[in-house]
Amino acid sequence: MKKAEIPAHVLKVSMEQAARRGWADLSLLDIADASGVDLADMHALFPTKSAILRGISARADQAVLADGATDRLGEPAKDRLFDVLMTRFEALHPYRDGLAAVVRDSLRDPLAAGWNLMSLGASMQTMLEAAGFSTTGLRGAIRIKALGAVYLKAFRVWLNDDSEDLTKTMAVLDKSLSRLDSLAGRCRRDRETAKA
Repeated sequence: MKKAEIPAHVLKVSMEQAARRGWADLSLLDIADASGVDLADMHALFPTKSAILRGISARADQAVLADGATDRLGEPAKDRLFDVLMTRFEALHPYRDGLAAVVRDSLRDPLAAGWNLMSLGASMQTMLEAAGFSTTGLRGAIRIKALGAVYLKAFRVWLNDDSEDLTKTMAVLDKSLSRLDSLAGRCRRDRETAKA
């Protein structure tokens, strides 16, 4: 295996092992053994299991950015966000069974769940930027939190969505983004009324 292929291989094997054995009791040594990668080499890439999860998230973020989301900036805001988040779910699909194990086991480890939520904020910032939204200042922070809530709701459905085209995930995402869009519209109107 080429050195450049090792990170992707470790991420793939780690999620396969998580799906088979669970995440909580899976060690870095277990993952290194299963992937055929020296523990020292793996540790240099992913020193913790949280780093593995951040690596998976970063790959999904990169897939969104490489998809050319900024080419759709003329589309309505809701459609841009829908496309960006669905691209992210598609990029995460190879890891879904392992991520389901991570979610199940995170219920027993609130500290790990907290670290993962921090990583989620960074990803949602990337999703917003890819869709053409500013994430600076208070308004940006609110956007990140709101999109994170929408994403988590859809993520829970996606984990068990066995439809070929992710129909259930798309339906929840569309409905949640419609609510968010409606709320954003009301806030804009309230600001304009206050200025008048």
